[in-house]
Amino acid sequence: MNLAGQQIRSYLYVPGDDPRRIEKALATGADAVVIDLEDSVAPNRKEEARSNAATVLESVPARPVFVRINDPGSELAARDIAAVAALQLSGLRLPKVESLESVRLVAETLEALRSEAGIQCLIESALGLELALEIARSHERVAGISLGEADLAADLGVRDEAGLLYARSRIVSASRAAGLPGPVQSVSTRVNDLDGLRRSTEEGKNMGFVGRSAIHPSQVPIINEVFTPTEEEVAEAQELLERLEGEAESGTGAFVLEDGRFVDRAVVESARRTLTWRDQKVTL
Repeated sequence: MNLAGQQIRSYLYVPGDDPRRIEKALATGADAVVIDLEDSVAPNRKEEARSNAATVLESVPARPVFVRINDPGSELAARDIAAVAALQLSGLRLPKVESLESVRLVAETLEALRSEAGIQCLIESALGLELALEIARSHERVAGISLGEADLAADLGVRDEAGLLYARSRIVSASRAAGLPGPVQSVSTRVNDLDGLRRSTEEGKNMGFVGRSAIHPSQVPIINEVFTPTEEEVAEAQELLERLEGEAESGTGAFVLEDGRFVDRAVVESARRTLTWRDQKVTL
């Protein structure tokens, strides 16, 4: 499935060994679904989960479908990739990435299977975090990097949100330095705390994250709302770009708005991203 130019606000995780939940996930308002073959699937149900994912991907799904495989380089991961790579797969999520070689191995496997799927790398350890920029640059198939905060917090010994601020900023910086889109925000495991979800998602958006993963359908509407530009944001972006066009005709490349804000290339790119989000059309 070609995702060129498509912005995804919400990714809903669903266990691969539960066909009924997969069907329900595909019917939600999530922009994309991630079929999980890793942590949420017991060892004795891996084959069943793999088969379920392949069944979904044999026809064009109702929305983009990604698959989180098992540890890259493992025999389980090799079977996962072989089962889904040649089907209607939007991308693979690689868990616990700690080396460039593991990413390149998956990329080469996809190429050998003639798959067009991209790769999203999950950084879930201190080592992976230290290598974030190198991982982001490791292969042209890498479409994004993001954090798996539960495992990362455990590895770091972090006990509260403040302990993850550095990691979040680091992953945003590494993504942009590698020329990738801003990263997808990690899941919130507090399923019943929707007010907290809204607050943390807004904080993530302000930090540079451009979408968020969810583990329950109830989280999806809030994530979509936060990452959808408001009418005021759209109007401001349109006005800024129209003003820029007028300034360009007069030969100036930067200018100051009436409220004192200096407008340069970075501000203009932010306005363009806002309009891209507005124009986003996700097949439902």
